[in-house]
Amino acid sequence: MVRYLLTLSRPRFWLYTAGPVLVGVAYAAGTVEELLVLLPALLFAYFLLPANVYIYGINDRFDRDIDAENPKKDDSGKEARWRGEPAVTAVVALSGVLGLALFPITPAVAWPYLAGFLVLATAYSVPPLRFKARPLLDSLSNGLYMLPGAAAYAAVAGTHPPTAALVGGWLWTMGMHTYSAIPDIDPDRAAGIETTATWLGERRTYAYCLGCWTFAAVVFAALDPRLGALLAVYPLFLGSTVGAEVPVDRAYWWFPVLNGVVGMVLTMGGLWRFRGVLL
Repeated sequence: MVRYLLTLSRPRFWLYTAGPVLVGVAYAAGTVEELLVLLPALLFAYFLLPANVYIYGINDRFDRDIDAENPKKDDSGKEARWRGEPAVTAVVALSGVLGLALFPITPAVAWPYLAGFLVLATAYSVPPLRFKARPLLDSLSNGLYMLPGAAAYAAVAGTHPPTAALVGGWLWTMGMHTYSAIPDIDPDRAAGIETTATWLGERRTYAYCLGCWTFAAVVFAALDPRLGALLAVYPLFLGSTVGAEVPVDRAYWWFPVLNGVVGMVLTMGGLWRFRGVLL
């Protein structure tokens, strides 16, 4: 059961929710002491595992029929098909309830981001909204992945994150989500599921992702040119893999490494101003 729940939570993608917490804290902290208090650690712990159990648990629960034909749900161990035991359902529900427990321990300025995360994580998969089956809304709703970072920033700094960071981060998540839907185009069409990727088709979906990531880099460049240069790695990566005709279902699994490296550089950049104290 534990092994199944870990597989269901997509360990390769844990840092997609927990990583933004590290970035948010790194840029929000005004002193080294603010890096070491308990609240950022609790936020990181929740968004590392319980949040992913919740996101992917309800996703798999409401995709159980169409996942029967999804090649990503094979025996590779990267993803799991929904098994449906009552204990699994209970753990998934508890993971969502744990998210509600963050509200009493965070300042009110962080609440809109926490609430947005829980609402979008639910509405993405659960009828009647089920954004994942609505072209463009499926892409837009995946801004939920940058909300943990926004919540962490607000909780530590006591103020909202810069608007450019919110917009740039949202655009980045839109590109990431839509790219990840490309390998699902055929099984989604076979199941009658409409997504941005099935609506646009593979070639135009590449163009859509390129646009999202390019605009994300431009917006971050307005905040700091170094951030824009770092985010430019995504359109370059897309162009190089498409140009080299790398199969999308292979390139898709390279993103956890790419995102981990970019997230590390972002975090270290935020901590660099403390180098004298930390050394």
